[in-house]
Amino acid sequence: MTTRIGIDAGGTLTKIAYWDETKEISFQSFLSSDFKAVKDWLDTNHSLASICLTGGRAEQLKKYLSSENEIPYIVEFDATMNGVMYQLKEEVISSDSAIIANIGTGTSIHIMNGDTHSRIGGTGVGGGTLVGLGAALTGIYDYQDIIELSKEGNRTSIDILVSDIYQHNKLPIKGSLTASNFGGVALKSNEARNSSDLLAGVQGIIGEVVATLCIQAADAHHVEDIIYIGSTLEENELLQAIIESYTILKQKKPIFLDKHGYSGAIGALLENK
Repeated sequence: MTTRIGIDAGGTLTKIAYWDETKEISFQSFLSSDFKAVKDWLDTNHSLASICLTGGRAEQLKKYLSSENEIPYIVEFDATMNGVMYQLKEEVISSDSAIIANIGTGTSIHIMNGDTHSRIGGTGVGGGTLVGLGAALTGIYDYQDIIELSKEGNRTSIDILVSDIYQHNKLPIKGSLTASNFGGVALKSNEARNSSDLLAGVQGIIGEVVATLCIQAADAHHVEDIIYIGSTLEENELLQAIIESYTILKQKKPIFLDKHGYSGAIGALLENK
């Protein structure tokens, strides 16, 4: 039986979903800057596989694979939504209407109503921001190193909180809310800070910007659930915690699927019939 594979070639990562011998979905990922590794993996493990592609760099990957057979393509937004709905069913999560934030290199925001969906906005803030701004501030370029170091950071000297501004005054809103991301670097110039603190601050920007946009969208569309997906959440507990706490604070329900970054690949796999 021919192995079926779904591949989501994103701006930063290429994600792969495929059926294993136990008829469960297995996963693999590679840097999108290294399509050779993708091809080598396919040639070594699944040389006769039936492939369906999605993602912004799908056409580039298709040319690199140089297959004699035409490789089908599914529109990224459709693949992602199909992958999300499949995971909701598998994880027994009930959500008829929700805002969906796909945090990849940037962030795309959708509204889902039943089996229908549409894109309603987005932002350039995402995983690319974490790597790019993190590297600019600290000189660290490796994604996993950035994730691990940010866990050790403290944002106290990086951000300005509402309580920092309204010292000894009545607070108009919750004092622990961020009044200015990275504003503390100037206002608290005498405080010591290190690379971990700076990287934690970058995570704070991403988490709060994405959560804020999603909360506003949820209010506008009168929904409670916000589903956060995307490769930037993979093994990134700090970003999840920032998003979760801010979403709950604003009285919305955050939902994190088990395979955050593989919704597009799962959707491409399901399309590959």
